[in-house]
Amino acid sequence: MTHALIQNARALRANMTDAERVIWRYLRAEQMGVKFRRQAPMGRYIVDFVCFSHRLVIEVDGGQHADSASDRVRDAFLVAEGFKVLRFWNNEVLQQLDGVLEVVRLALLERLPTSSPTPTLPHEGGGS
Repeated sequence: MTHALIQNARALRANMTDAERVIWRYLRAEQMGVKFRRQAPMGRYIVDFVCFSHRLVIEVDGGQHADSASDRVRDAFLVAEGFKVLRFWNNEVLQQLDGVLEVVRLALLERLPTSSPTPTLPHEGGGS
């Protein structure tokens, strides 16, 4: 991992978008029953949020990502590495947070590690 990639990840952590800040409130500190990291380097990419135990990546996208060929390449890399990628638009997170969190909960349940006990996935109120 290059020094520049690590520095970029640190800068992104310090300058999260409003939508990233909103969803991070529910992902941080294992509130979803699992550990998420934010702005984590993976290969040559930096993902918005990742749960390594469940191999789940969450990306929160603005309009610049609409029909992005580079996002398709990035997602293909992550899938090839065994990760499921969930992408949400900023406005989905800001306006339909409960629905977004439900999709995340279901993806976590779908990707339970076979060697660990079932995590508690509490329903957090918020948004919408």
